[in-house]
Amino acid sequence: MGSSKFDQVRLDSEPNFCAFCAFLWLGLRLILCGMEQELTFRIVLESPPPGIDFGLQKGRGNEFEIVQKQRSKKGDLSFEFDARVKEGKDGLPTLFGPFVQGPPQERFVYIGIGTFAGQADSPWSRRLKVPFREITWDVVNQATRGKVLEARVRGTGKDGSPTCATVKPFTGWKLSK
Repeated sequence: MGSSKFDQVRLDSEPNFCAFCAFLWLGLRLILCGMEQELTFRIVLESPPPGIDFGLQKGRGNEFEIVQKQRSKKGDLSFEFDARVKEGKDGLPTLFGPFVQGPPQERFVYIGIGTFAGQADSPWSRRLKVPFREITWDVVNQATRGKVLEARVRGTGKDGSPTCATVKPFTGWKLSK
């Protein structure tokens, strides 16, 4: 069986077509990764001690406010916020926005505790630092609309006081609804 002109053209052009597809894919990835995407995060503070105010820090330095302020009772507290992500200079996802703190490779979010959350009569003046570790492009791509990246954090320290400083151990961010 002989080959038609159509078959010959298609066979001859496949290597160029594949190179062209690779070029398009690279260009598309650069465009998409260079664009900002918005992600939704949720921090669940598990069973913090009762009677203490907790709030999410929005802003940096002296230019910040406490939002989503909640007084602990029995049970968990939940804080939800959005952050933007784009490709950093090293090709890895870099988070930014009003809730995001720290240098690009060590981003985190603060939860104010006691007086740091505006509770004037509190004996506690602390912040909880929740890291944005292990946010890869795979995680970003999975965190589409309707999905939330959730971190569950112990709310009470070994001594019974509110957990503070950098969360340890940190189990990471998991996809949730």
